[in-house]
Amino acid sequence: CKPLHTVCKPLYTVCKDLYTAATLEVKDGNSTCIKAELSAVFSISYNASSGRTAVVSLPDGASVDPGSSSCGSEGSAPWLVAVFGSGHALGLSFSSNGSVYSVTNLTLQYNLSDAAVFPEANSSDVVTVVSASVGISAPVNSTYRCLSSAMFRLDTANLTFSDMRLQAYMSGDDLSPNESVCLADQTTTPAPPRPTTAPGPVPTPAGPPERGMYNVTQNNTVCLLAHMGLQLNLTYSDAQNKTIQDVVNVNPDLTSSSGSCDANTATLVLTQEQSTTLSFTFTLNSTSNKYHLSGVSLVVNWPNVPANTSAVNSSLNYLRSSLGHSYMCNSEQTLVVLPTFSINTFKLQVQPFGVTTTQFSSAEECQVDQDQMLIPIVVGAALSGLVLIVLVAYLIGRKRSHAGYQTI
Repeated sequence: CKPLHTVCKPLYTVCKDLYTAATLEVKDGNSTCIKAELSAVFSISYNASSGRTAVVSLPDGASVDPGSSSCGSEGSAPWLVAVFGSGHALGLSFSSNGSVYSVTNLTLQYNLSDAAVFPEANSSDVVTVVSASVGISAPVNSTYRCLSSAMFRLDTANLTFSDMRLQAYMSGDDLSPNESVCLADQTTTPAPPRPTTAPGPVPTPAGPPERGMYNVTQNNTVCLLAHMGLQLNLTYSDAQNKTIQDVVNVNPDLTSSSGSCDANTATLVLTQEQSTTLSFTFTLNSTSNKYHLSGVSLVVNWPNVPANTSAVNSSLNYLRSSLGHSYMCNSEQTLVVLPTFSINTFKLQVQPFGVTTTQFSSAEECQVDQDQMLIPIVVGAALSGLVLIVLVAYLIGRKRSHAGYQTI
């Protein structure tokens, strides 16, 4: 055991230092409006004599920058900006639709002149990288909790959160005891030992959903169009610790749409009464002029489901199309968000960028639709070829039958 202890002790020390927890608060006078308790680790690629990667954590001594942080106002979003080390900063901006608040942007600023973190760097620049596909959201007056690790890509850096408790638009000075637990925590936390029981019942499929017509309007102009039928597939554990698979259709008649549009990101938020909030985030690559669905988040308050159950994935790559075109897929598709959450789409057409009227631009069709169109063409061509072969064989046979008798 002694050799193993000698090896593992330094590794434990390194890991413990990387995952220190920080507590951050943004105040308006004596009132707290944003509070976060979290661990964060940054993995940053930078240019040196040979390619290098720096790994740095958000220290527990990180402080809130009062000049950049704010509780927000009618014309500006709430911001939490934590500063640490020699010119490094982590920023989170928030938005709310009245019932759900979310992190709309993650911003990391790092100073390459900090030789302790970036040895032999070829530059001394201060670099800022941003991710607008976050997917962290929770109902207002509740705390977002995710103890599991969650990684986010910010251009040249990866940011990993863990042990996170976070709340914005706070009504008190401390985090709400009402927690919105991320789905990763619900599925990775081991259940206590119990007698073996049969799996929970699998519900009868809900049938194809009704197609809804949703849009996002910003500055009195429609900036995102979406027509689609949606079916949610969620796996969770009920109060008796049985595994339940729920299949729920989104009802357009009970669903309202909202969201926002920026140069490179667009978000569609669907709210069905007070039970379901589903968000789609699209990202545009300004270099290739291609866009895709990069993030999905879900918050539900369904019967028998743990309160404020949530599911988030901000590193998706679905519904790919070109700027100036819509994406269309009439066939049923399944978008896997997490192993425990997926979305079935029906008769989908969406355009998150380049919307100039209230009508879709010309569509780029999904591969499934293209394949389904190709099959009848191939079958038709094969049948035509078969008919031609039979006709030629018949004509040849008929000609031979009139050749007359031959001399033996």
